[in-house]
Amino acid sequence: MDRRTFLTAAGTGAAALSLGALTAPQTVAAPTGPADAAQLLAWFRDTYRSIEAMTTGFGLTADKIDVSGSSPVVSRQTSPTNIGCGLWSAVASAGLGVTSGATMLRTLERTVSAVEKLERHHGFWLNWYDAHDGSVLTEWPGTGDPVRPFLSSVDNAWLVTGLRIAADAAPSLRPRIGRILATADWSYYYTPYDPSDPVAGPGQLRGGFWTDTEEPTAHHYGALNTEPRMASYLGIADGSLPPEHYWHLLRTMLPEHEQEQHPQGEYTVTDGVRVWQGHYTHGGRKVVPTWGGSMFEALMVPLFVPEPEWSPRSWGRNHQRYVRSHIEHGLREAEYGYWGFSPANVPEGGYQEYGVDALGMQVDGYASNTDRTHTTDGAPLPDPSAFTNGVVTPHASFLALPYAHREAVANLRALDRDFGAYHEGYGFRDSVNVDTGRVSDFMLALDQGMITAALAQALRPGLLQRPFRTGGFRSRVRPLLAGERFSI
Repeated sequence: MDRRTFLTAAGTGAAALSLGALTAPQTVAAPTGPADAAQLLAWFRDTYRSIEAMTTGFGLTADKIDVSGSSPVVSRQTSPTNIGCGLWSAVASAGLGVTSGATMLRTLERTVSAVEKLERHHGFWLNWYDAHDGSVLTEWPGTGDPVRPFLSSVDNAWLVTGLRIAADAAPSLRPRIGRILATADWSYYYTPYDPSDPVAGPGQLRGGFWTDTEEPTAHHYGALNTEPRMASYLGIADGSLPPEHYWHLLRTMLPEHEQEQHPQGEYTVTDGVRVWQGHYTHGGRKVVPTWGGSMFEALMVPLFVPEPEWSPRSWGRNHQRYVRSHIEHGLREAEYGYWGFSPANVPEGGYQEYGVDALGMQVDGYASNTDRTHTTDGAPLPDPSAFTNGVVTPHASFLALPYAHREAVANLRALDRDFGAYHEGYGFRDSVNVDTGRVSDFMLALDQGMITAALAQALRPGLLQRPFRTGGFRSRVRPLLAGERFSI
């Protein structure tokens, strides 16, 4: 189950510069590839306006906005991820010269003040709040369905990421943010490894806990190449998780387990841990899969943690191949004419996980179309005509910029040209049904936040990465990535 889908179900009952440097005039570096910096900066300006439109007077960035009318309608709900997106987007905006350092500081101060007021448990934040007053949501807006209070490990990771970036960019806020983060101990989510019973004790993080009963989720986040690894990195970096936790995460499921494709590879021993270094094959390329096959599982984390630089043969190579497989699926396998698949708003309404099924461990994982056309390992690919109601998500192309710059920019321009997917003033709409031409009426803070971070990285490499290149990230995380040896 997709992270966002899981949290909704659970809730309904089941490197930045210092402020002094940011206030100085900034030179935007020309990105590599054919697109000039002016185009990317224009996309950033409008996307950041959508983040500003989603950010309430209380200081929290809401979950989404509806842009179908004459003015945007802001959702009531927000999550820790959305708040983190607002924080790093404000820092990126100042770093690119779109807003001033003083404006950035006012925005960060307001959001930090709001975060200080939010109800917390075990040092972490609940999954849903009212973005307009910070109260905990007990009923889902619009439906009245009950919302159980839940602590999500992955969502909390993205808020901590945003707070770390804010503290790095604004020295005056560091003491307050330090106090906020002092009680966020990632060992709360961790189940230590038990060699006598690795199923019960896998050395992995729980998805989360319901605070009304202190009941944990039945599942752990076992897959390595998914977005929850940001929580793993944060915990390893601050010392609350042991480094060997990294090696207990799965490159693929073990060969004897049911999964999307029977993996190839071999067992190795690293730092005393026996690791199944497995891989899948797609389009003749060996690749370490994600859980569902979506773009943001693989490529959101390296917006902040320099995985390709610290692990060029393994993470760097895998990210490149993962993007190539998305391109190939969209243009050749499904013949959509466009590519890039990631969880997003369904153009016709609702929310769905989108991805390339063959790139995910989950059997019948995330399909690239609303009608959920799946592929089967060893069987012929479905005819392209079977991939009806294909949905392409613009944020996926932005995530691909470091690995396929020319193709990503061309894909985005085509989505705008052919479907009107770009909203002048607020950036790309959330998704496009490339069969019917229907474009989503919504923009999601998570997806817009990935776009602002990706554009910041393209225009000023390292702008948001500094907090994740120093301290425990350099001394504890970097050696793990340097020691990684994917079997690809």
